[in-house]
Amino acid sequence: MNDAKGLKKYLAVLGAFALLGLSGCNQEEAAEADSSVQATTEQTSEGVAQEATEETTEETTEAASEEHLDYENQDEWDFESGEMQSPINIETSAAEAMSTDGSLTLDYAEEIIDVIDNGHSIEIEDGGQATIAGRSFELAQFHLHSPSEHTVDGESFPIELHFVHKAQDGRLAVIAVFFKEGTENAAFQAILDDVKANEEATIASGLSLNVAELLPANKSYYHYLGSLTTPPLTENVEWYVMANPVEVSAEQIAAFNEYYQGNNREVQPLGERSVLKYEE
Repeated sequence: MNDAKGLKKYLAVLGAFALLGLSGCNQEEAAEADSSVQATTEQTSEGVAQEATEETTEETTEAASEEHLDYENQDEWDFESGEMQSPINIETSAAEAMSTDGSLTLDYAEEIIDVIDNGHSIEIEDGGQATIAGRSFELAQFHLHSPSEHTVDGESFPIELHFVHKAQDGRLAVIAVFFKEGTENAAFQAILDDVKANEEATIASGLSLNVAELLPANKSYYHYLGSLTTPPLTENVEWYVMANPVEVSAEQIAAFNEYYQGNNREVQPLGERSVLKYEE
């Protein structure tokens, strides 16, 4: 009888130790699980942080790339696929006479909003309106390329100016003006002087400009459908390339080239597109 009681006590003590052992194992496993979860969480957080950093870096790089276009490696530009790209070579003998109304009326503000060196051109923010064949476009800005982006019968010009417009429905229209060497141009000189005088300024200079001096008196033009000439190279842009160039002096051309020379996109294939000629 006493032996039986002793055996029961022994078994009870043994069972208690077993339970304590299992409890200890569970605690260790739980601790290991908690440690594993914490490690996984830390790795995930680090991964998300790294990914966010990489995305931010990529966005910053893309923004810098857009601000400072590499004209020597144009094949690397972001490109929206299509066969209606600009600029083009205009073959005057192949241009078709425009059979519909192509009248052009330009009314631009003399009070300039700002003159900006944007990293790939001198850009002048201005207001005003262009009425093209009865349709209204608001002027957003105009900027300069050297040498010209478009060519005429294979010939380029020292400078080309682009007036960029936008219609209420989002349609874009660009009026291009060629500059050739000749007499000094007062409006062009005012732009050069403003850029030089305000290179370190962060506010608009309040420049007043006779924009008509940057346009030919006779507004005959060549018209075709193309694209923007800087990324993203968006297509379905209406182009109106003035047939008559405006004169600027050799000194003015050299002065602009101190800021930018070679900021012109290469000529693109015309493909199946037509070029129309409007005679004023």
